[in-house]
Amino acid sequence: MTVTIGRRKFLAALGGTAAWPLAARAQQSARPVVGLMHATARTNDDFVAAFKEGLSQTGYLDGRNVTIEFRSAEDQYDRLPAIAAEFVRRQVNVIAAGTPVAALAAKRATTSIPIVFAVGSDPTRDGLVASLSRPGGNITGATFFSNLLTAKRLGLLHELAPSARRFSALVNPKNANAQFQMQEAEQAAQSLSAQIGFVNASTETEIEKAFDNFRQQQADALLILSDSFLNNHARRIAQLALLHALPTCFAYREPAVAGGLMSYGASRNDTSRQSGIYVGRILNGEKPADLPVQQPTKFEFVINIQTAKALGLVVPYSMQMLADEVIE
Repeated sequence: MTVTIGRRKFLAALGGTAAWPLAARAQQSARPVVGLMHATARTNDDFVAAFKEGLSQTGYLDGRNVTIEFRSAEDQYDRLPAIAAEFVRRQVNVIAAGTPVAALAAKRATTSIPIVFAVGSDPTRDGLVASLSRPGGNITGATFFSNLLTAKRLGLLHELAPSARRFSALVNPKNANAQFQMQEAEQAAQSLSAQIGFVNASTETEIEKAFDNFRQQQADALLILSDSFLNNHARRIAQLALLHALPTCFAYREPAVAGGLMSYGASRNDTSRQSGIYVGRILNGEKPADLPVQQPTKFEFVINIQTAKALGLVVPYSMQMLADEVIE
């Protein structure tokens, strides 16, 4: 027996099976895309996780109703303009930048696509925004003001190592705020009647060689200037500093946990989370110009007692009481 299917029913049945992949592809293409760019090769996983957490608080989950495209300059900062240009060419919905140099590259690449930054510098001095309260244009974000605390960190380091008279500072010369931080460190050292020398490091090899320079400078203690690349290699820096009996002060909590002597600064993860929230709010229709730059409300002082003991330093009880976290 021959069974005949009517043309209308056949086409309806065909449409029911073939339309699903088309609909799925259409839905996928309609999903907003966030271009997340960073300067360093080994971006902290916590940083990205915090960004996604903030994004999720506005209802967006990566891979479900938003796509995050991550690009790293692999420590080659001259690649950042090309990354920004790629995002502009692809017409992503929002560009998120994790460092000042990345944010500046994005700003130069577009005046229409919204940009959200998470930086440790002063966005007004960097030329990212007109003001913190009224950023204007297509860019806003959050800052943890890490670059403004260089003098405070040197003072804390001197307090814990009061006999130190010669300081050295590790600097990434590619950092957009390197010169500013060095000037602050020099002024702070003068106020302490101390000397300070600077050693550049923008590669892993240069970090290793830097400690030979610290020895030549006869450094009594080491200040690590605020920088994502140096923070990504904090564990190795802390190990080398301990090997050379150098007390250290870092800009972020993670290096102190990894073996550095101390750190002072706001939470980078909180800043990253806030930038994720802003990206979500922009995807929901708000404009960057209407979102004031978020600033830190708390600065954390962390001391690693184990490292202090290994260096033969006694941490005064008064400093322990001031610390937000004491690692024993």
